Amino acid sequence: MKIAVIGGGSTYTPELVDGFARLGSMVDELVLIDPLQDRLEIVGAFAARIFAAQGHPGKVTWTTDLDAGVTDADAAVIQLRVGGQQARITDETFPLECGCVGQETTGAGGLAKALRTVPVVLDVADRIRRRAKPGAWIVDFTNPVGIVTRALLDAGHKAVGLCNVAIGFQRRFAGYLGVDPSAVTLDHVGLNHLTWERAAYVDGVDRLPALLQQHLSEISDEVDIAPSVLTTLGNVPSYYLSYFYGHDKHVREAKGTQTRGQRVAEIEAILLDMYRDVTLVEKPALLGERGGAYYSEAAVGLIASLHGLDDNAVHSVNVRNNGTLPFLPADAVIEVSARAGLEGPAPLPVTPLPPDLSGLITHVWGYEELALDAALRGGRHRVYRALLAHPLVGQHDYADALADKLIAAGRQHLAWAS
Repeated sequence: MKIAVIGGGSTYTPELVDGFARLGSMVDELVLIDPLQDRLEIVGAFAARIFAAQGHPGKVTWTTDLDAGVTDADAAVIQLRVGGQQARITDETFPLECGCVGQETTGAGGLAKALRTVPVVLDVADRIRRRAKPGAWIVDFTNPVGIVTRALLDAGHKAVGLCNVAIGFQRRFAGYLGVDPSAVTLDHVGLNHLTWERAAYVDGVDRLPALLQQHLSEISDEVDIAPSVLTTLGNVPSYYLSYFYGHDKHVREAKGTQTRGQRVAEIEAILLDMYRDVTLVEKPALLGERGGAYYSEAAVGLIASLHGLDDNAVHSVNVRNNGTLPFLPADAVIEVSARAGLEGPAPLPVTPLPPDLSGLITHVWGYEELALDAALRGGRHRVYRALLAHPLVGQHDYADALADKLIAAGRQHLAWAS
């Protein structure tokens, strides 16, 4: 099997490579694709050393030529960051001037990322469709995953969105329970970066109530949400819900401090220096601070299932709703636990959601529809409307000011705004 990784020059790529080296026996060739040749050569050479050190028989190649790289691929992983870390830093800072949270996947910052990312990913996907093997899957790890996956599916691509939030919870819950992670099945539901763990089944028994009772403080710290919120909900929201449940706290803490993007940029510089060391043959511990824990395991497992190598395994993915959540349209893209096989992911049944969860999901879904429309067709009025619809903005004065700031910040990336 040939797997192409678009955005393969990322300093995080060795995490993915490590997963394929340890778990991806089906891989004959892993090709890393990136326009930044100097960076790609450093990451590519390190990736090849990881494969060799693990004794993996497959080869690692790298190229700046997208068309050549995806030719005859069985699957393609898209992990782009249009604009690099500098664009991320901008996303994290300009909303703060209006008293709104600055974050790269939600709020005004998330919209900015969607606007510059969707057109690029659609172009990449079109080229994959023309040159990869017929029926090749596109696995999208590019944020905002829900919006990007919706764009891919609407354009007729064979795509599925992937996030590492659920597998992180699975691993932590398994650790608390003293069981193998594969024994834990999550009732994971929502939209990308707007999800809740509503149950954690082991041998058919929901162990989440006991986890909340016995590990409330630890879980609260992990998701940065007050224990009282968790006990009231009776479930475990993802960390990204802390931007909704504690918005003003995040704004206060972010003002005048280093952004996450600035810290990641520092880590990336150190990692690149480390990757240049020809004696380094395994991913360094510092990579764990880069983010995206367990991404490699999630990606390897999902690709294996989609190719019939681990049929009917459960993965948390972004797929069409198709009636799973009855309060959303069939063509909406949701994030749920699903069994995946050759026919693609099939969502597990979801018990009815309470109104606080379904209401917030519907609200953010409405924003995402408008965000995708703005990304595809441009126009300040569409940007403003999407901001006005977002629950973390939602006021005319904020949306009006943020629309101008967003467009000014994104002129180099947004053809319609230049």
